[in-house]
Parts: sequence; structure tokens; C-alpha cells
Amino acid sequence: MSDTNPFDDPEGRFLALANDEGRHSLWPSDIEVPAGWRVVHPEATREACLTHIRTHFTTI
Repeated sequence: MSDTNPFDDPEGRFLALANDEGRHSLWPSDIEVPAGWRVVHPEATREACLTHIRTHFTTI
């Protein structure tokens, strides 16, 4: 078992998620999507998913 945080893995595969409130999240693709969230960008590199989030989640 690795002590590495899967959210910080630069070589990992990720999804971009969104919820009904319009919030977005980076999510490791090998972890089940939590209830209340949906995939808005398919499995891709960490950077590709972050770019999608930055482009579509512009309000904080």
C-alpha cells in the first residue's frame, strides 16, 4: 500500500466531477464517484481534468 495521496499523483488518471450546486472536483478515476456527483470530463490526465475545471468552474 502506498502512502501517496492519489489526488496528487502527477501520473494518475482522473475524472472531473460536478455536483448540482455547480461545484467541480478533481477525482481519481479508480475511486468510486461519490453520491451527488457526476462525471463532466472523462478519464484523462490530471492536467487535462484541472484545465476542464478551471474553464468551467469560474465562480467560487
